[in-house]
Formats: sequence, structure tokens, C-alpha cells
Amino acid sequence: MPRLLALDQGTSSSRAIVFDADGRVLALAQREFAQSYPQPGWVEHDAREIWHSQLHCAREALAAAGLHARDIAAIGIANQRETTVLWDRATGEPLAPAIVWQDRRTVPDCQRLRAAGHAERIRARSGLELDAYFSATKLAWLLDHVPGARARAEAGKLAFGTIDSWLAWQLTGGTHHVTDPSNAARTMLFDIHRQCWDHDLLHLFRIPSRLLPAVVDTSGVFASTQPELFGGAIPIGGLAGDQQAATFGQACLSPGSAKNTYGTGCFLMRNTGPLPVASRHGLLTTLGWRLGTGNAERSTYMLEGSVFVGGAVVRWLRDGLGIIRDTAEVEALAAQVPDSNGAVLVPAFSGLGVPYWDGYARGALVGLTAGVNRAHIARAALDAIALQTVDLVDAMNRDGAGPLAELRADGGAARNNLLMQIQADLLGVPVIRPRQTETAALGAAYFAGLAVGVWRDPAELAAHWQAERVFEPTRSADWREARLTEWHRAIERAKGWAG
Repeated sequence: MPRLLALDQGTSSSRAIVFDADGRVLALAQREFAQSYPQPGWVEHDAREIWHSQLHCAREALAAAGLHARDIAAIGIANQRETTVLWDRATGEPLAPAIVWQDRRTVPDCQRLRAAGHAERIRARSGLELDAYFSATKLAWLLDHVPGARARAEAGKLAFGTIDSWLAWQLTGGTHHVTDPSNAARTMLFDIHRQCWDHDLLHLFRIPSRLLPAVVDTSGVFASTQPELFGGAIPIGGLAGDQQAATFGQACLSPGSAKNTYGTGCFLMRNTGPLPVASRHGLLTTLGWRLGTGNAERSTYMLEGSVFVGGAVVRWLRDGLGIIRDTAEVEALAAQVPDSNGAVLVPAFSGLGVPYWDGYARGALVGLTAGVNRAHIARAALDAIALQTVDLVDAMNRDGAGPLAELRADGGAARNNLLMQIQADLLGVPVIRPRQTETAALGAAYFAGLAVGVWRDPAELAAHWQAERVFEPTRSADWREARLTEWHRAIERAKGWAG
């Protein structure tokens, strides 16, 4: 039976999972890596540590499964998106720490571009909101602040990439500098309609075109790994941003289907089919995937809503406040109380995403009385994850996507039964958790498997998806409305704080 190796490179950890042709996990390895916050609003990673952690996990997963390179049909990669790496083509060494998608240092640059009237053109071409979330202003910042970087970039001596490009470069020994449409679409430099780098946007952000990777299909073999890495060459058949990969892994293959990933952030994606749908309410229009032979007609588009701080708020309870020792404890602690006792937590530690797009918003904990204890704060943290997701769904409904019939949930925090029930109650629709919650890695494996013929077409994959548990809403519409009103009052107090 064919096996696939999925590399799932996330914001806080690298993972590798071996799947069989039925989508079952044969082995898993995971390793956390350091998060760096050198200044308020700055978030950085060491790209070399990311590569070494990912390589270690891949080798460990293969060993745990008792497999060798010759046993693996292909590798698929799912990666944290927008995180920006700039490296030397000759040495392969990064010039500076990677600037993470959460980083807010370029908010003033975005404000200047918005004031100059460029936001609408950027949205029309890239499908994205003009925001520091995306790669373009991060890359421009590196070129302006790393000594000599701009001149070296213009001379063709440097390479830019998101994490997929960085891993592909390392896996192929520097012979392939590539990305796929789902990742290119997150840079704010890519025309999602023509599916090519946009010269006007490159000029606007002052990005030399010689920095950019080639754009290959999301599913398709473009190279093989260096033999010395795994004891033999393995075809690389899939590249995808983690949220697009998770959508594919959740079998959201038809227009209208939607999933939400509860990870470091929360990412709601709704399939809109072969045509992009422009948002009027702050959502992102983005590419989901492109399957095979560079054919843009085989592309699927998405509407996306992004929450910057989702599961990360639970890590803050652990690392920042110290009210839990392990993130797994939050469910039991929050379940000690029936509600948050009036406390509302807005975790705008990195600003607010959809539908507010406020880079100057900051976290707020309001409604405190002497009766609020650590259990209430834990409950407010889970409420905040679910309430931010309601805002995303509401924006999609207002964009005419039609009422949501159900929401498929994945990501680490989706294992929290209390959170999933809170989410169903606040949305008023069923929330469905699949048996296989490693959906980003599974989607990467699916893309790779399709590329090498393990499966014939995406429809064959839908049969693998199975529900593990359905969380039905139990609250009234009046209760939901009261909670949302309270939440939006708290949002207003968090907006613009750092400005």
C-alpha cells in the first residue's frame, strides 16, 4: 500500500505525519521551536531552526513507521503562511530572522499606502486587505533594514520565500526556488486572476522580481529530495498553505462548504468554486489550490476570514498569566463555571483581523468584578475564540455566501469539547469534528498522492472523511444576540489602543 509523508510546518511547531492510502496516520513526530518577541508587536522565527526541526520530525516519523525513502510515494508540504524569509542564494543562509505572519511592525507602512489611495487596487489584484499580516510589507522592511540587502536583491543574489519555498529549497539542496498559488496569493504581490506575479504591485512595494520563486501547481511533482536527507530521493508532490491544505483535508470540495481551523489563530475558509468572489465586508478572496499542469481552469477559490489570536490565547493563560500549567487544562478549568461571570476577553495581542482590520487594536479584559476568578477568565478565553469566529461567519453571510448549514472544525483546539459546544451555541449551527483532525497534514498528503497517482481525483478523497462528533446548538437566538452585543461593546474598547 502506498504511503505519503506530510510535513506540517506550523507557527509554533513542526510536525511530520506518515499516512497510508486510506488517510490513516501511521506515525507522527512533532517538535516545538522558539518564538521571539524582540519588540512590542514584533514576532520572529529562526528559519534555520524551522528547517532543522522539520527535518528531525520527518526522519523521526519515518523511523517510527519503520519505513525508508523507497517506501514513500511522495512528500506533501503544508506551511504557516505569510511568514517571510530572505536568504542568500549562494550560501542558503537567512539574512535575518523570519518575520512571522503575526508581526505588526509594518502597520505604519500600510497606513501610508492606504492614505495614498492604494488599498482598492491591491484588493482588486491580490484579493487581500492592505495589512501588515501579508508578506509584501515584511519583505520590503527586510530590504530596507538589513544592510546591503536591497542592492544584493537587485543583483539577483538573494531569494525570498514563504515557509513552503524555504523548505523546498532546503529539501532540494537549493536547486528549486518555488511556491504554489495558495501561498503566492498570501504575499500581496500576486494577481489571483491571472495567477502571476503582478509588476504593478512589485513596483508599489519596491520588490525586485529577481527575488521571487517560480509558481508551480499545488498538486504536482516539481522535484525530489536530496538523497542524503532520507537515504534516498523522494518526490515532492504537494505544496500548500496550511489553511488551504486543511480545507482540502476536510473534503470541503464543493462551493458553499466551509471549515474553521482552531490553531494559533483561527482561519475560516469557504469554497466559492472556480471563480473568485470579492468581499465587501473585510474578508479575503484567495486561491485554495490549483491541481495539475499549470492549468488555471483547475483552480478553486476561497473566501477567508482570519483571526490572529485563537488557540494562542490559551498559551497566554499558561505562559503569560500562569493560571494553567498545560494548555490541555483549560477545558476542565473553564468547565468549573457556567459562564464568564460578565468578563469579556478580547485577545487583540496582534491587532484585530476580519472584519475590523485594526492593526492598532490591543488586548482587553473588561467586565471584571471581585467575583471573577481564574475559571471565569479561562471561560472568557474560550468564549473569545468562538466569538471571533462568529464575526467571520457573519461577514461571509453579509457577503451573500448564503447561510452556513454546518461548520467543520479542525486544529488542536478543536479537541476541546467545551469550546466546540460554545461555538455551536454561538453560531446556531452544528459544528462537526472529523475523526481525522490532522487535516492540514492530511490535505498535504492528498495533494502529493494525487500528483503521483495514489488517488485518481479529489472526489475519491471525499469518501475518506468521517465525522467523529457533532455538536448541536442548545441556546436560543436571544441568548446569542445578547452575547454578541456584549462582545461588540468590548471590541470597541480594544480598537485603536496603540494608535
